[in-house]
Amino acid sequence: MSHYSHHPEHAPRHTHDHYGHAHDHGRAPARHSKRPIRQQSRSGQNGYTIAHGGRQLRFGPVVFWVAVGSVVLMGGWSAATATYFAFRDDVLTRLVARQAQMQYAYEDRIAELRSKIDRTTSRQMLDQEQFSRKLDQIMRRQSMLESRAAALNSLPDVNVTGSIRPAARNMSFTEPAPAAPAAAKPAVINDTVTFVAPPDREARLESRGVAVAEVRNEPAISKQADDTLDRLQTSLDRVERKQFAILTAAEEHYETRARRMKGVFSDLGLNMANIRNVPARGGVGGPFVPVRIPANAGPFERQMQRVNISRAQADRLTAMLTVVPYRKPVAGPVEFSSGFGVRSDPFLGRPAMHTGLDFRASTGEPARATAIGRVVKAGWQGGYGKMVEIDHGNGLTTRYGHLSVISVKVGDNVRLGQTIGEVGSTGRSTGPHLHYETRINGEAVDPQRFLRAGVKLAAS
Repeated sequence: MSHYSHHPEHAPRHTHDHYGHAHDHGRAPARHSKRPIRQQSRSGQNGYTIAHGGRQLRFGPVVFWVAVGSVVLMGGWSAATATYFAFRDDVLTRLVARQAQMQYAYEDRIAELRSKIDRTTSRQMLDQEQFSRKLDQIMRRQSMLESRAAALNSLPDVNVTGSIRPAARNMSFTEPAPAAPAAAKPAVINDTVTFVAPPDREARLESRGVAVAEVRNEPAISKQADDTLDRLQTSLDRVERKQFAILTAAEEHYETRARRMKGVFSDLGLNMANIRNVPARGGVGGPFVPVRIPANAGPFERQMQRVNISRAQADRLTAMLTVVPYRKPVAGPVEFSSGFGVRSDPFLGRPAMHTGLDFRASTGEPARATAIGRVVKAGWQGGYGKMVEIDHGNGLTTRYGHLSVISVKVGDNVRLGQTIGEVGSTGRSTGPHLHYETRINGEAVDPQRFLRAGVKLAAS
């Protein structure tokens, strides 16, 4: 049994009985203890002594606290280890749930972006189809307008352009319109998306900048293409309106010509039904095919057909007028020295009937045919002197008297305006002039009726 003693020199005295047991006089018996006993050595340093069963273990304070600290650390480590093993499943479950949540979130994001790209691609493909369809319509319309322009160019009396420049194949049409290059078509979107897994195993989504830029620029490209097509459509609308205006003007032109030529026949008192067999210029022929307008013809085709009918009627009347002597027989200004009708005879001084017009002219000036026809007389004819008579058909004839020279012979076909002789003063004449007569069925009529009709027709 150990006893704690701080000062050894003052330690209590002990007595022993005959059994060897020690007795502490004046003190109660001490208990057995295992707790360390702090003891101070003779040298004055503190220490700890553990006594048990009569044995003592002494050690210094540093060793004591090191041992105590080691015991505490081991206890803490044991507690932490126990806690980890107790809650390990919960921690792993939360980590797995967090990773799964992140994965689902990124998968949803990826699906959303793919859906957006698909929608954008589908929209752009639809825009591309619409653009191609509109462009095809424009090209078909352009071809139609070009064919119409060719039909309009076949009208000889109307100055028609209405054509489309070849540059229109590059989407630049007749009217001032901005060029529409082939590159104006919307570009195809690159829908490639790259997914990168970072080292920390947290997924990150990165899409290529090109795709994003094209998606952002796609509305602008589509709007630019639509604006270009609208401008081209507007340009073609102007061309089509111009062509219809040309058709309308041509139809009015031919109808007006026909009315005026019919007015000439009316003024001259000629029956158009009697002027049918107009001499043809050269050989013509073919079977008779009535004019029919197709049932599916459009407004342009119908109006073009009406224009052709009006032109054919005007051409027929024009051909009929070629045998009507309404032109003057001499060149230059018209000056009469004697009119048609009753006058005083220049030789006898008595009233006499003058059956023609006397045109002032100098000897040698050309006398011209006033209509197409056939020479039936060419020579000396009494008071006419040297005279040429032309039969224009349908009962119309003209006479040219007092010629100095005759340039045609009987049976010759003469053209309109052809020189048939030269002015002179042969026959019953007082001086150089041209005696000109017009006859209907052999009866002399005033040539001024024809000349006035010709002036009216030329001025209209």
